Amino acid sequence: MRHVDAEPVRTAELDIRAAGPRCRMLLGDLDGDGRMEMVLAQPDNRQDVRYIPHQVQALTAFDLDGRLLWQVGRPDPGAGGPGSDYPAQIVDCDGDGRLEVLCVMDGRLLVLDGRSGRAKASLPLPAPHAHDCIIPADLSGRGYCGEWLLKDRYRNVWAADGSGRVLWHHEGNPGHYPWVRDLDGDGKDEVMAGYTLLDHDGRPLWTCEGLTEHADCIWVGDVNGDGEAEIAIGGSAVVLCDRHGRELWRYEGAVEPQHLAIGRFRPDLPGLQIAGVDRIVREDDGRGRPGRDALFLLDAAGRLLWKEERRTPGWLTIMEPLSGWAEDAPDFMLAYRRGGGLPPALCDGHGRTVCAFPLDGYAAHADLAGTGLTQVILYHDEAAAVFASRDVRLQARPGAGPLPQPKRLSHATLYPGGEV
Repeated sequence: MRHVDAEPVRTAELDIRAAGPRCRMLLGDLDGDGRMEMVLAQPDNRQDVRYIPHQVQALTAFDLDGRLLWQVGRPDPGAGGPGSDYPAQIVDCDGDGRLEVLCVMDGRLLVLDGRSGRAKASLPLPAPHAHDCIIPADLSGRGYCGEWLLKDRYRNVWAADGSGRVLWHHEGNPGHYPWVRDLDGDGKDEVMAGYTLLDHDGRPLWTCEGLTEHADCIWVGDVNGDGEAEIAIGGSAVVLCDRHGRELWRYEGAVEPQHLAIGRFRPDLPGLQIAGVDRIVREDDGRGRPGRDALFLLDAAGRLLWKEERRTPGWLTIMEPLSGWAEDAPDFMLAYRRGGGLPPALCDGHGRTVCAFPLDGYAAHADLAGTGLTQVILYHDEAAAVFASRDVRLQARPGAGPLPQPKRLSHATLYPGGEV
């Protein structure tokens, strides 16, 4: 592994105040020029989202030079906070090779042209509260995400096609963000809805038993190196199942495991590792205690390799895996929203800080301009800053064609799941 500089390079700083406060950033090459753009999704002003989730108040698109490209809706200075997901995604939902922006606004699901923000369709919701999040899916085997799933906060999932027609409905415990993946090779996505795997037609195939809390996050990948994808779920415990529903192991040493991530954090070990955040003490439990969480790492067999011994308060950490920070680097853990004075940072598979970022806030990350490396954007209500492991030119490349939209970016969520 090459040496990774402790100090990240700040390559750009952008004014995003026009988007309004408390936004979530989405990324995608909206205009096909070989460089990604940013879409800032602002939630509505609902303050209590425990049972009824957010809709989108406004969407604002910027390029990486800070130019405002388009805006849909009107930002609200009293917008709510990130207590639930924001129902917005950037995805090619009609298979034409160009990105659309999906969002739920004013009780309708809008399909917007990514280049201009112009509305291509305005579709009804299957139920009044079916706007917790949007999960693009290929349920028909067309080779692109021509369908999508909508859900309410904790109970119902609906599948709909591109015309808004409801295909099926599932009632159960779907967790925060169901993950879709073609697990049986028939060309159609199955749906991991919490602890239950649904076929592409909504028919339940199997359920993990003995897990009562909602699933906080879902990951899919070949953890043990047997050539088959496994499914890792964090919620009541950390559970690894094969695609047929057979439980391979269960780790119950975490109080509330959240934000799992599968990656090759330790290349010296067999298989892949599963990182996570253990919410050890909740600050909202009514006991008046300061909240505290900790990063942890499990090996491919579910054995604990280490857990962070945190000395500062803070219980709302978000952690995602990050690949490609530097040439020949392993996967790192990108941890942010840490609280207690801890800055956003990249951590390695031994729990060591690789680099700390000099700007607090939320994070988004991608190879923004086809550089072969991953950049990190840290942002707050007023500004966004782009960081890289070395100085890179984030220029448009009109002749190179559009950048692909990774599934991680077309299935963005406050409760990051994913696949490797």
